[in-house]
Amino acid sequence: MFPKEVYRARRQRLAADVGGGIILFLGNSQSPMNYPDNLYPFRQDSSFLYFWGQDIPDLNAVIDIDASREIIFGEDISLEESVWIGAAPSLKSLCEKAGIAELASASRLFEFVREAVKLKRPVHILPQYRAYNTLKMAHLLDMAPESVGTAASPELIRAVVAQRSVKSDAEVEQIETALDITCAMHKMAMQMTSPGRYELDVVSAMESLAYSRGGSRMAYPTIFSIKGDILHNQFHGNIMQKGDLVINDSGAESPMHYASDITRTIPVGGKFSPRQKDIYGIALAAQEKAIRAMRPGIEFREVHTLSCRIITEGLQQMGLMQGDVDESVAQGAHALFQPAGLGHMIGLDVHDMEGLGEDFVGYTDTIQRSPQFGTRNLRMARALEAGFVMTVEPGIYFIAQLIDRWKAEKKFDRFIDYDKVEAFKGFGGVRVEDNVLVSQDGARVLGTPIPKSIEDVEALASS
Repeated sequence: MFPKEVYRARRQRLAADVGGGIILFLGNSQSPMNYPDNLYPFRQDSSFLYFWGQDIPDLNAVIDIDASREIIFGEDISLEESVWIGAAPSLKSLCEKAGIAELASASRLFEFVREAVKLKRPVHILPQYRAYNTLKMAHLLDMAPESVGTAASPELIRAVVAQRSVKSDAEVEQIETALDITCAMHKMAMQMTSPGRYELDVVSAMESLAYSRGGSRMAYPTIFSIKGDILHNQFHGNIMQKGDLVINDSGAESPMHYASDITRTIPVGGKFSPRQKDIYGIALAAQEKAIRAMRPGIEFREVHTLSCRIITEGLQQMGLMQGDVDESVAQGAHALFQPAGLGHMIGLDVHDMEGLGEDFVGYTDTIQRSPQFGTRNLRMARALEAGFVMTVEPGIYFIAQLIDRWKAEKKFDRFIDYDKVEAFKGFGGVRVEDNVLVSQDGARVLGTPIPKSIEDVEALASS
């Protein structure tokens, strides 16, 4: 945990920003896999962690803004429970570490919330992403479950996003702790990637390493695949062959649940072919120029557009694209090869605060999401601020079904040479991703450097 003053200051700022009424937080409960006693690993709600610091199940909390009260609702574990899960510190002692003075029985939450509803006091809630919590919230607020989504408070969401977006030095340290583990994972993966080996062999080794480092876990399901044209491919059953490209998109959490998110592309057999080297070099140049462009005040959609322009220029040099670069990017022709956004915020969630609503996190009243294919997948568009931590992950993909569709429609055929693109079917994809802190005067890549130059990747992949 952080010092108690950190959590206290966060809650005080939140109360001031929201202004009045009560703020209701539902912590997460245990979730069964296939019967009640066989449980998924527990993961606390990230906003609950951020404001209350409690990493145990079955807790709920209220900030009563008008009465200046902060209350945790929950119970100590029973003697019978301790037989199965071991003795635990008292809830009081845990709450004291987060500066929480008032505790109440879990059973009193219903009474407290219903009294607020009866008095027509504002009850501010965040969007719910678990079915159990949605039903619980509906019960507390006396509404139909399908109405809970629209009951989320825009004032509260904006206040939470404003705080969680800017990372403190201590939070950055946590992200870098996660990145230290992830660096070791990726270096090991490069060394293990070899012809005749199953993808799953490497995935198992990486995840074992993560678990062995301070009780960490993966921040998200690992993507490790020779089918890099499937952007979020979580199948690991392929046998790698010499000449394949593997996209390794994987990251560990710190013990305090701060995420990392790194992608590297590895040549199976240790050497990129000439055309693999060309495509990889374009993606790497797009990433490096995007990072150099990041600074407070620049809109991230401008950085995204810059990366798309670099990709387009590179593909033109290879003969795959043609025509005016700016017009090509403006119309979205590059999205045949890069249908994803450049990156997203990262913190306690790998896609930080996405559960609160992506448009609240990455857009504003004046910066709206584009309806254009590719650009509409940009999760973050608004102006960067010092303290933001972003992923920067340009990619180039050759997606056969998309190529076939666009070719048949003659879509953007004045910008795309489909005859030459045909030869790249089966190529897969390339992605290069780092986690970047926006500072007062620019940006820096966080964590111990992970090999990404062609020479460094080849040296480790062939060792």
